[in-house]
Amino acid sequence: MAGAAVAPHFQLPLALADLLRDDGRGHYVVQEVLPVGELPPSLAAFRAAFRARGALAVLQHFDSVYSVLYHFRTVGTAVKENALELMVNVVSHHSNELPSILSDSGLSHADRAAHLNALKMNCYLLTSLMDAFEMETRKNSLLEANPGGKNKKNHAKTSGSLWEEEREPVLQLLTQVLQLDLRQLWGGLSVEEEFVSLMMGSCYRILENPSIGLQRYRATREAVTHLLAGALVHCGQMFSATLKITQMLQHFEHVAPVFAEAVSLWAEEYGLKSLVGELLREIGQKCPQDLAREASGVKGYSTFITELAGQIPALVLSNMSVLLHHLDGESYMMRNAILAAMAEALMKVLNGNELEEAARGTRDEFLSLLQAHMCDVHSFVRSRVLQLFTRIVQCKALPLTQFQSVVSLAVGRLNDKSVIVVKNAIQLLAAFLSNNPFSCKLSCADFEKPLKKEVQKLQEMRDRVKSTAVAPVITPEEEWEAMLPEVRATVQQLFQQQQEMEEEVLEVEETVESAVEQITGLLRKLNYKSAARLTQKALCRFQGKEPFSGPMEENEEATILDVLRRLYTGSCPGENSEDPPNDSSTHKTKEVVKEKQSQTELVKQEMLVQYLQDAYNFSVKIREALYLISKLMYESSVSVVQEAIEFFVTVSQFNVPEAVLGVRRMLPLIWSKEPGIKEAVLNAYRQLYLSPSEDSERAKAQSLVRSLSLIMVDASLETIRCLEEIIAEFVQKDEIKPAVIQLLWEQFTEKSQCSPLERRAAVILLGMMARGNPEIIGSNLDILITVGLSEKACEDYRLAQEVCNVISKLASDPKPATEKNSAPFRLSQNHMLFSCLSETVSKGFAQPSTHWIPFMDTAVTLIYQLAEGPDEICAHILQVCSQQALEKLQEADGQNSDPKDSPSRDTAGAASLPTFMLVHLVSLVGQVAVQQVAHLEVSVSAELGRRRVLREEKTKKRSDSSKQKQRSQTSGNETTMEEELGLVAATADDTEAELICNICETELLDGKHLFSAFVPLVLKICSNPGRYSDSALSAAAALTLGKLCMISSEFCDTHLRLLFTMMEKSTLPGVRSNLIIAAGDLAIRFPNLVEPWTSHLYARLQDPCPSVRQTAALVMTQLILKDMVKVKGQVSEMAALLVDPDEAIVGVAQNFFSELSNKDNAIYNLLPDIISHLSNPNCSTEEESFHTIMRHLFSYITKDKQTESLVEKLCQRFRTARTERQYRDLSHCLTLLPVSERGLHKLQDNFDCFADKLQDPAVYSCFQTLLARFHRAGVKPEAKALAEELEQKLSAFRNRGLDSTDTCQEGSQIPMSVPAKQKPIRSSRHQPLSPANRDDEDFVTPQPRTLRNQKRTQKRRPHKKAVITFSSDEENSSGDELLAELREEETPTKTTPITRSSARRLR
Repeated sequence: MAGAAVAPHFQLPLALADLLRDDGRGHYVVQEVLPVGELPPSLAAFRAAFRARGALAVLQHFDSVYSVLYHFRTVGTAVKENALELMVNVVSHHSNELPSILSDSGLSHADRAAHLNALKMNCYLLTSLMDAFEMETRKNSLLEANPGGKNKKNHAKTSGSLWEEEREPVLQLLTQVLQLDLRQLWGGLSVEEEFVSLMMGSCYRILENPSIGLQRYRATREAVTHLLAGALVHCGQMFSATLKITQMLQHFEHVAPVFAEAVSLWAEEYGLKSLVGELLREIGQKCPQDLAREASGVKGYSTFITELAGQIPALVLSNMSVLLHHLDGESYMMRNAILAAMAEALMKVLNGNELEEAARGTRDEFLSLLQAHMCDVHSFVRSRVLQLFTRIVQCKALPLTQFQSVVSLAVGRLNDKSVIVVKNAIQLLAAFLSNNPFSCKLSCADFEKPLKKEVQKLQEMRDRVKSTAVAPVITPEEEWEAMLPEVRATVQQLFQQQQEMEEEVLEVEETVESAVEQITGLLRKLNYKSAARLTQKALCRFQGKEPFSGPMEENEEATILDVLRRLYTGSCPGENSEDPPNDSSTHKTKEVVKEKQSQTELVKQEMLVQYLQDAYNFSVKIREALYLISKLMYESSVSVVQEAIEFFVTVSQFNVPEAVLGVRRMLPLIWSKEPGIKEAVLNAYRQLYLSPSEDSERAKAQSLVRSLSLIMVDASLETIRCLEEIIAEFVQKDEIKPAVIQLLWEQFTEKSQCSPLERRAAVILLGMMARGNPEIIGSNLDILITVGLSEKACEDYRLAQEVCNVISKLASDPKPATEKNSAPFRLSQNHMLFSCLSETVSKGFAQPSTHWIPFMDTAVTLIYQLAEGPDEICAHILQVCSQQALEKLQEADGQNSDPKDSPSRDTAGAASLPTFMLVHLVSLVGQVAVQQVAHLEVSVSAELGRRRVLREEKTKKRSDSSKQKQRSQTSGNETTMEEELGLVAATADDTEAELICNICETELLDGKHLFSAFVPLVLKICSNPGRYSDSALSAAAALTLGKLCMISSEFCDTHLRLLFTMMEKSTLPGVRSNLIIAAGDLAIRFPNLVEPWTSHLYARLQDPCPSVRQTAALVMTQLILKDMVKVKGQVSEMAALLVDPDEAIVGVAQNFFSELSNKDNAIYNLLPDIISHLSNPNCSTEEESFHTIMRHLFSYITKDKQTESLVEKLCQRFRTARTERQYRDLSHCLTLLPVSERGLHKLQDNFDCFADKLQDPAVYSCFQTLLARFHRAGVKPEAKALAEELEQKLSAFRNRGLDSTDTCQEGSQIPMSVPAKQKPIRSSRHQPLSPANRDDEDFVTPQPRTLRNQKRTQKRRPHKKAVITFSSDEENSSGDELLAELREEETPTKTTPITRSSARRLR
């Protein structure tokens, strides 16, 4: 190359190889691609030429750097870095020179062309090197992410070093070049588009790197942004940039946040606001159907819109209209993005009370759209809208007028099927609470009374305003406006009929004042014609005098009207024309002012009422939400449960009364197996109670104790147990301060002023803390006894009972593993504790108190837990109490009886005692009896085993040496010897268990034991309800009978019929409930004896009393889940409880089936029986209730095989169904199953079973629903064809059935098969019990055991063989088995016994 003057024109190539080909137009062509070995010296020559000639040196040495690009993959790193450094220096030097060169007016055309070529060459080489380094870096980053290559270290070294450091300076250098006025190099024209695209292309390629969004590349992103801004501002590349950005958003998801940040910068700093509209318009023009198919593209667009709206919401708002049609599109991501943009505009632009009318309309429209999409078909959109509303509420950008509607929608979303929607709905409601504008207390009661008061006041104000508005004050101006049309018409007539007017002569008064009064009077009398004529004359007579001054010659008509107006409005119209005008006007003004004040007060009152109404409505909605969220706390989703717990923590801070119920309801979650839920409960109680706002430790302790005491008011035993677990956790973690424990002891000992309720709460809390640290009680046992069980204990049995519960924590203290064989913690018989307990129980025996029996139960239990020889202590208590009863009886007999009546004393003796003493005596006997059994089978048995183990250990130590000597001689018999030793140990266990069993069976109830003296009394009370009619006595006797039956199997077998007779015939719910509990315990202790009576236990599930049904449900739940009762067809009675009117019973039933579903196939096996029983015509289950029950039960059928099998069974069941109701029930059950392709084949195979039932519209509709759901599931073509075939078959058979029905109606009637005689359908599931007569004959004393055994040996009548497959399809035997009158021959005989695993009781 000769020089700059003869250098050919350099055209920017599209590809690197284009410079090797001559296009014949005289453009620059690379002459030679240098080999790799010659590159270092050629670059050195270029560098030397650069020093000598500057940037124009590239004109002779372009090929050197071009060769580096050509061999970029194979050339060494040093050569690449040398070339990059050289080109950076060249371009930098050239950019610094160009301003002075371009400003030289004497620049020749050749020099300008040389500098243009040099600039294009230098920039082309530099940007090409940038692209090459960028590609290499991206390739190496991929290799690092997948380090499987051999040259991982070399690649990492190549991709690092220089380019990471030089990338940002190079971009800044190119930005500097673009900021120059380069148009002179192109002859004053615009800069060549290819030259600008060269630099922008490099920027876009840098942004294509997925790692560009990382924080460490922030400077690079900013440099790229400024370089692109220079191209857009100085070179007008708006259109190409719009297309390129849109294209990159479609193909590269990671660039959306980068471009959002860049566009916001361009709009704010460079004034490129129109680019925002162009980009949004380009995205808005995308077809919604295409976006639904392009997941990657729509994700980039949606992210870009969301990010951009967050940074420049005002500009996005001005272009929002081009995006709104995407809200109706199928892409949920686009809907989310546009809704998010609306929310950003609402929070940052359309926020505040000073908006213009148009902005307010836009705000309301956006809020309406957001609310509409809260019910979107896609759960992600619903959850996103809830999140957006949460932010809007937190920013206080939601107008008060919209509060109620948004809260209502949020409450509705609590029933959503999507977990994430429910979670976000709870978060939104919590945000509403935290940011509500109403009050820090959101109790409905707090708002209701003020609201009623203010509404009444508002009504009074309205009535007052109405009464004053009957004669409204009208200003003279208003009157004149009303009169003006008629006055104008009169004046016009005046000029048209001058001659007629002259006939009537009216003279004007002498003075102006008189004339004014005369004309005003005529106007007041509505004589407009005379008033106008007089005004005309007055204008002529008093010309120039006020008020008759005016230009008569110009427009006389207008002048007359003006004068009349001034005259009329200047005087006050009133009835008394003699009043001075000024005074009348002042009076009128005062009335107007007074009226305006009334109107202002009325508006203020209306605003106050509206505020209170909004607050009340808000509190009502929050209360509704509390009810729904409290039920969500037992959902399967951990996140929803955690949000519900957190919500109740928030609600509690606003003093909502219902929040306490939620705080209590979350207590059982402390037993959750999910660590997250358990920790959430602990954190909730930690926030609510362990973080009070008081300053001093004492004040914090008082606040904590007060709050925890509030929870225990009317708390159930379950609630107290859960709270105990939480407090024990806090104690173990040392989160409860010593000041709290000190305050509790002060309240208990009455050193601190407190109520009896607070004192009891203090004792309960001390017991809870003792679970975590028993030393709290152990070190203060004497204080507990002397204060809580002193002589004053009879004044407050509930406090004494809680003291006993606290002391019992010492017995339940778990032992370390090293002390398992140590003696249990027991106190001697003469300990102060037992003397105080004996004295308190004995003293209270003869005093009527409703709290004595619970205290006595706890005291007896504590004696058996802690005393050595508790049976002796309790026997003494029984003797003392019996002696008191006998003395009382003797006093009564001595006063009321005659010596002649002494033979009847045995009969009437017990009846002459005070009822409460009899109740006390019977209850004491029952409690001592059951505790004695528990003591024998648990404590005594455990102590026998412990002593045996100690003896065996001692024997083993003594025989160790002898065994070692014998092992060498008798090694062959070693295994046999050890096995025999093991058998001996097992035999010893059985021997101990047998000993305990013999004591219970033969000794406790024989004539020598104390219990035998009380058995006849208990049996007499139970057998004679007519004589002993007191409800408390009957309940206590029934419970004691059950406890006595726990002692001996023989006694139980003898009196079991009496127990079940009372259970069914007693009219007292308390008696029935007690006996159900007793029967449940007996079923566990003596399962073989109770098993024949199982049906009578199931019958109590239909009891008319809700409390009895609930007790029966709880007992049956435990028995069935523990496999102590055979699950028969009667389990349908448990299913019927799913629609019980009592919600608590429904909860028990739901819990039962939930636990039963954890057993393999349990519900699947029972479903056919349940369906058969509930759809039986003799069952009174309504159709809607049947549907509800089935929906719940079928939700547990999740396995495909179970579904297919049930489809087949239900189809087969159509053959045996006898009524249309059964057809409908079976078809409805089929719709509840998720039918698969194989299930559809089952329907096809069993089509004949239900084909003739399709004429029933309900049955046909169910099958249509089933097939429609199958179609919606998106099945294979083969399955779809099968479904269509089945659908055609269904339609054909239905039409055929309808035709045959019409034929039957037209012809002779075909005799229908008459079903077997059925029992009348019961009107109610819960039959009232037959009233029990008060005569003793109603309850017959059971016959002797020998007679029962004789009758039991009689051969039973063989059952009729069942025709139908399901056991539940058999007709029930006579309903008499549910009646309470059980005859001896109807006593159930023992069936196959349930095998017990071991004779030993659980220790």
